[in-house]
Amino acid sequence: MESYELAKVCCKALSDKKGEEIVILDIREQTTLCSYFVIASGKSTTQVRALAENVEEVVKKTYALSPVRTEGFKEGSWGVLDYGDVVVHVFSEESRLFYYLERLWDSGKNVERYEE
Repeated sequence: MESYELAKVCCKALSDKKGEEIVILDIREQTTLCSYFVIASGKSTTQVRALAENVEEVVKKTYALSPVRTEGFKEGSWGVLDYGDVVVHVFSEESRLFYYLERLWDSGKNVERYEE
């Protein structure tokens, strides 16, 4: 399985649950942390949790892969699913504006907006 392929599967899972502003950030040239960030927004804490749960379910079913770690979903305003080379961030709209990861990691050519 290629990391980019995993990132796209995560995007599709987010889109299937009506995730908004889904992007893939290619950060291979900027860090050794991972290769891709997948970022999406949900309209409510319930939707943020549902988005993350769907990603976990789809990735488990498709690749028999579980996240190395998960964080933040208890509160529901932000959470992360770490699949090693792909890290999925799901935010409430407010939290996404506050953390604004795209601004921190955007090199001008590494942001791909997900469209079905």
